Amino acid sequence: MKKKIHFLPVLLCVCTLVLSSPFSIYVCAAGEGYIYAAADSDAAKALAGAYQDYRQRFSQIKDYAEIEPAGFDIIENQIFPIETKSFGQVSFVPAMDKNYHRLALFFTDENGSVVYKTDQLEVNNRNPGEMKQPLRELKAVSFQELNGDGRMDIILITTCVNDKGDYAGKSYKIGDVLFQDEKGFYRDYRISDKINRFSMNKSVDSIVAFVRDGYSTEFLYTAATKQELLEHGFVIAKEQCYYRQFEKLGRLEVVPGTYTMANFATFMIYLINEQGYIVWSFQPMGEFDNLYALKGMTCKDIDGDGMKDILVLAKYSYEGNGNEMITESDYSIYYQRTGGFFEDKEIKLKNPCSDEDTVSGLVDSARAYWGWKTKE
Repeated sequence: MKKKIHFLPVLLCVCTLVLSSPFSIYVCAAGEGYIYAAADSDAAKALAGAYQDYRQRFSQIKDYAEIEPAGFDIIENQIFPIETKSFGQVSFVPAMDKNYHRLALFFTDENGSVVYKTDQLEVNNRNPGEMKQPLRELKAVSFQELNGDGRMDIILITTCVNDKGDYAGKSYKIGDVLFQDEKGFYRDYRISDKINRFSMNKSVDSIVAFVRDGYSTEFLYTAATKQELLEHGFVIAKEQCYYRQFEKLGRLEVVPGTYTMANFATFMIYLINEQGYIVWSFQPMGEFDNLYALKGMTCKDIDGDGMKDILVLAKYSYEGNGNEMITESDYSIYYQRTGGFFEDKEIKLKNPCSDEDTVSGLVDSARAYWGWKTKE
C-alpha cells in the first residue's frame, strides 16, 4: 500500500526551520543608493552603515576641490576634456575611493563645479554584496562615437586583482562603455556583460570592434557545431588537428585554433564528434591578451587513471605596465573524468612554465607528480 504524504505540515515545518535559522542576505541596489540587510546581524549593520557613509560622501561632492577631502584619490593622468550635449565642454575626472577601491567619474565645468557624476560602473560590481572592490588601476580611457548618434561615448578599461579565491593575486581586465545621451551618460549592462564574459576587454580596439562594428567572440563559447565555428571565421591549427579515441567520450576530433578580432587572437580547443557537434571546449589562454604561438599539444594519460588527458603548451602576449608587449610561455592540463574534463590547479604551482619547456618535458614532469616512473 502506498503511503500518503501530507505536504502542508511538511511545508510548514520546513518554513519554520528556515525562518528560525540565522542567515544574512544582502541586496545592493546601487542605482537607488541603498543596501537591504535581511538579518539583524552585526555584519549586516556594519555593511549597511559603510555603504550609507560611502553614498553620502559621494553624493555631497559638488566641486572638484571637494573630491579628495571626501575620500577619493583623483587619477590625474586620466583627466581629459570632452564635449557633451547637456553641459558643453567639461573635464572628465576619474577618482578611486581610498577605502573601498570603487571607481567614480566626475564631470566638471571650467569653474570646477561638478555638473555630472556616476559610480554605476561594471568594475564596482566585481564583489557582489561587498563594499571593497578589486580595482587596482584605470588602465585606459577613450572617447569615441560608438552608437551612431554623433555624440562622444566613453570606453573604460580597468585592471583588477582579487584578494581571495581561485584567481587571487592574478591581474585581469574589466571593460565598460558609457553612452552619452541628452541628460549625461548611461551604461547598458548587457553590453558590459558581454564585453567581459566573452573576453572582449583586452583593448580599446577590441571594445570598439564589438560595440561599433558588430564583431564578437561570443560564438566561440556558444557554437554547437564545427560548421558554425568556420562560418564565423575560426581558423583551425591544422598541424595539431587530429582524431583521438577518448575512453569516456568516444572518438573525437581535437580541433585547436584561433579567432582574430582587433589584432588579438583568441585561442580555443574543441573536441568534436564524427557528426560535427562540439562535445567539449577549452580556453587555455586565461587572462592573456593574445596567442603568440602554439608550441604543441598532446593527448596522453597523465594522472595514471587509464584515460587520455590533454596538455597544451603555447606562448602568449599581453600588455605590460608601460604599454609594451610582453610574451610568456604557459601550459594547461585537462584531466579526463567520467563527466568530461577538469583543469589542473596544482601542478603549475609546483612546476611553473619557462620558455625552454617542451611538451614532452612537461608531460614527464606531470607524470612524475602523479607517481609515474621517470626516465633514468
